Amino acid sequence: MKRMRAIVKKRFEQLYCQYNRRAFVHPDPLEFLYHYENLSDREIVAFVASSLAYGRVAHILKSVSSVLERMVPTPSIFLKQTSLNALRRTFSGFKHRFTNGHKLSSMLFGIREVLEEHGSLNACFSTGLNDDDDTILPALSVFSTELATLANHQLDHLVPLPAKGSACKRLNLFLRWMVRSDEVDPGGWENVSPAKLIVPIDTHMHRICRLLGITARKQADMRAAEEITQAFRTISPEDPVRYDFCITRLGIREDGNLDAFLEQFKESSFGRFENNDERLGYQKDFPDSGIDG
Repeated sequence: MKRMRAIVKKRFEQLYCQYNRRAFVHPDPLEFLYHYENLSDREIVAFVASSLAYGRVAHILKSVSSVLERMVPTPSIFLKQTSLNALRRTFSGFKHRFTNGHKLSSMLFGIREVLEEHGSLNACFSTGLNDDDDTILPALSVFSTELATLANHQLDHLVPLPAKGSACKRLNLFLRWMVRSDEVDPGGWENVSPAKLIVPIDTHMHRICRLLGITARKQADMRAAEEITQAFRTISPEDPVRYDFCITRLGIREDGNLDAFLEQFKESSFGRFENNDERLGYQKDFPDSGIDG
């Protein structure tokens, strides 16, 4: 078992070394974070970018850019000086798939209220942290509930509640960006352990993990996300989300060969391959399915 685990880890490490570089980030909403050295701004940008990370990636980048261009002189200063009515006026006419200006301004107002109440998004999230918790899920529940409450429960799909069973893909993506620190993820939330992160799963990542035999769950829900995270924790206990970015590059990049990568795991503990003949049809987008995530 230890030898097989070592082989599996080596294969994922090779993939990590190949793709976990900033040169491979574009096109990805993560790239907006690189423009903000100030942590107070970066966490706001990360939340906005991850919240809008559904649909065609070109549309995502255009929408996030449109929001940030209006948040001057910086996102944190902008929010501290604004009001709900001013936000409604600023983002009147904004549209990103199912998100209109009214919903966006409600979310931004909720963030503003969190900053007013707690000082930062990190401080708000930290109120739910407990050393005894295995994952960030309890803290995420506290955080999303607090934000929804301060936004007068006007957030709809933009900020899902973990208690409802959603995989919370975009919230977990936000946490990956803000907690992990390497060449791709800029980090900044140093008080949160990467070991407690949950893998962000959408329909594509879920399908890959089903092919790897990591989960048999048919729905890309929170239980599936926890199963997948636990599997990766066996080979990377201090950083179970370590391989998330590089795995998704396989399906996005033209030089990526997902089928060849999956073939390596037929004989491993990751490789039950119940759907061996299935092809992924990976697209360059962030799926609309599972929008509550």
